[in-house]
Amino acid sequence: MYQRILVATDGSPLSERAVEHALALADLTGAEVVALRVVPRYPQTFYEGGIAPGTDEVRRIEQQWADEARQTVQAVKTLGQQRQVKVKPLTVKSDLIAEAIVAAAKRHKCDLIVMASHGRRGLKRLLLGSETQQVLTHAHVPVLVLR
Repeated sequence: MYQRILVATDGSPLSERAVEHALALADLTGAEVVALRVVPRYPQTFYEGGIAPGTDEVRRIEQQWADEARQTVQAVKTLGQQRQVKVKPLTVKSDLIAEAIVAAAKRHKCDLIVMASHGRRGLKRLLLGSETQQVLTHAHVPVLVLR
């Protein structure tokens, strides 16, 4: 049924549920898993009267985020090994999370995307946005959403 499943994770407990479902589905179907974590760039906003961090500090923070992302996807790989599921860990640096997820699914020829949704509604959804909704709108493969 599925050959390659992309699971988007940020290391949160909610996305860990998505990882578990993706690994279980891959185990049942014999699919491979691409474990993806999108790492944003450090925001370069300037507020009047605010002090912008130095470039060394920005580099340090971005490196910390990248290291945490690698640890997250490596943990998925370890879980996959326990189930004898092949997992390819992948981190991508992008400020456009939904677009990065859809692009990674296309690039790696995934035939299913698995991700979690916080289920925000109303003003919170408007202010915080919905990466899941954007993936659902733009993906060209099925998307399994867990809440």
